[in-house]
Amino acid sequence: MVLQRLDKLLGAQRIGTRREIGTMARRGLIAVDGVVVRDAAVKVDPAAVSITVNGRLLRLRQGRYYMLHKPAGVVTATQDNFQKTVLDLLPEDERSGLFPVGRLDKDTEGLLLLTDDGDLAHALTAPGRHVDKVYFARVSGALCADAAERFAGEMTLADGSVCKPARLELLGEHDGLTECRVTLREGKHHQVKRMIAACGGHVEYLKRLSMGALQLDERLLPGCWRELTDDEIHLLRT
Repeated sequence: MVLQRLDKLLGAQRIGTRREIGTMARRGLIAVDGVVVRDAAVKVDPAAVSITVNGRLLRLRQGRYYMLHKPAGVVTATQDNFQKTVLDLLPEDERSGLFPVGRLDKDTEGLLLLTDDGDLAHALTAPGRHVDKVYFARVSGALCADAAERFAGEMTLADGSVCKPARLELLGEHDGLTECRVTLREGKHHQVKRMIAACGGHVEYLKRLSMGALQLDERLLPGCWRELTDDEIHLLRT
């Protein structure tokens, strides 16, 4: 039996800060095994109790890993007062404690990992880890002849920021747009769009295909999700 402070446990589930959780407890909004607990410092066994917050039963689980095919039109955030978030695509009782690993722009589709594993999230997004992220893009405009070479070098963007070497593969033309595959090893804001723009093009459509060893399951329609398999979790960790 491993006892944890209630406020620390609920904080890990993204219920709020310790101060906010303490306030909720004093207001009688937290119950353990059906009994209101007004002291958020009390220690409980997460594996042996049920906890409700404001009448909602929490699912106290850790080590959850979900693949989401993010659709365009939703923001990569845990909550937003004005826009639909990626967590809103999951049932309410699945959301507690989850957060997206990295981010995709609102108009970008594709692979997004949702988890409660902070260590894995750090390993996948830390700048020094250089985890490959592969995107499919449809581009309007004429890319410069040396676009692939410019991607392969340390490209300097209009604001002076320098991008690490990346890979641009031209796949051909379709409906007047150039289709390409872009591989990045970092995640600057709007990086694919800004690098394409620096080469004379404009991204009309963008979709993330993979992150590290994890590839988007193309059977998942936009807005759909599934749990990762044990093999997929192992690949991410290694």
